Amino acid sequence: MAKGEFFPSELQRQRDRVTGVEVLQMTAGAAINHATYFLQSSFTPDGRTMLFISNRTGGWQLFAVTEFPGGAIRQLTDGAAIHPFSPAISRDGTGVFFVRGAGIWRLDLDTLTESCVVDFGAGSMGEPSLDAAGEWLVAAIKKDGQSGLAVGRTDGTGWHIIPYPRTVIHPQFHPLEPEWIEFAGDPAPRMHRVRRDGTAMACLFEHDNDYFVVHETFLGQTGNVVYTVWPRALRVMDWKTREHRTICEFHGWHITPNRDGSKVLCDTNHPDEGIFEIDVATGERKQICVSEASSGGSQWKTSRYALAEDFAAARSGAKAGGTLSWMEAGTDTVYGPQWTHPHPSYSPDERLVVFASDRTGSTQVYVAGVPD
Repeated sequence: MAKGEFFPSELQRQRDRVTGVEVLQMTAGAAINHATYFLQSSFTPDGRTMLFISNRTGGWQLFAVTEFPGGAIRQLTDGAAIHPFSPAISRDGTGVFFVRGAGIWRLDLDTLTESCVVDFGAGSMGEPSLDAAGEWLVAAIKKDGQSGLAVGRTDGTGWHIIPYPRTVIHPQFHPLEPEWIEFAGDPAPRMHRVRRDGTAMACLFEHDNDYFVVHETFLGQTGNVVYTVWPRALRVMDWKTREHRTICEFHGWHITPNRDGSKVLCDTNHPDEGIFEIDVATGERKQICVSEASSGGSQWKTSRYALAEDFAAARSGAKAGGTLSWMEAGTDTVYGPQWTHPHPSYSPDERLVVFASDRTGSTQVYVAGVPD
């Protein structure tokens, strides 16, 4: 198996046992196969190509289902393994940004040519995120024992590191004010913001370890922040006033809003009741399908962030923050492995939902239709 090779479709069609919607199993290889991270789309903007990550070659590489849903599978990268949750499709759909080590690369989806955007050498980076115009990138970074945010242009210019004293998770550009970046600090307090130039660093919401805020992201184009208080509620915070409102009391887990911010997609855990779409105005929820993923992680049985003793118990004395993030490490049992989590996200037309599940014994990629 090598870059550019094509392989037969692995598509299997089935019906969800609870809602009856059609569910497409997109992969079937005896390996770990998962979609891009829930904060990124797995589809190119035209909806014709679906990306997924797999270790079927022995290391993490990027693949694509060409001509979704039944087209051939094509291997897009080879060589040194990529960060398995890092791919982010460019705004025009012609390329994919991804991480290797402490560097960000761009893959041309037509020629499969790879070009290095920036490389910080020794260290590690988390998943990159693009601003609305597709001009700037931001990613969490750990280098020389220092955590922070790496920010720069997609053309490789203007890169700099904004230091931060704790582990950084999931930095994202504000959809309407791209000079602002929202990011999570591990563990609490969680939500922060900083300007793209590194100024005006501030905590958006003060709370302690017993208020388990997770998976915050922007509520579509509203500019407000939606987040989960695990496992109690889905809430939204006004970006300007910092007022908070509960959308609904529900154990929604990983969350992905639609573009206009009217709906929020989520999976569930403890118990796993499936994948839901929640109406932001009313809090009403609609079940899309079951996930039946194993959803590993002992901390999700609790309602607080992991402390040092939790990691010690799970990893024989290893401390939190030993890698870029416990969210990305994928080897501990406190918050992961991440590939056992569904991480649902929308298709570009928001009529389909992509998620992962290890219901068959190995993680595969599934696509379900959103019921009318």
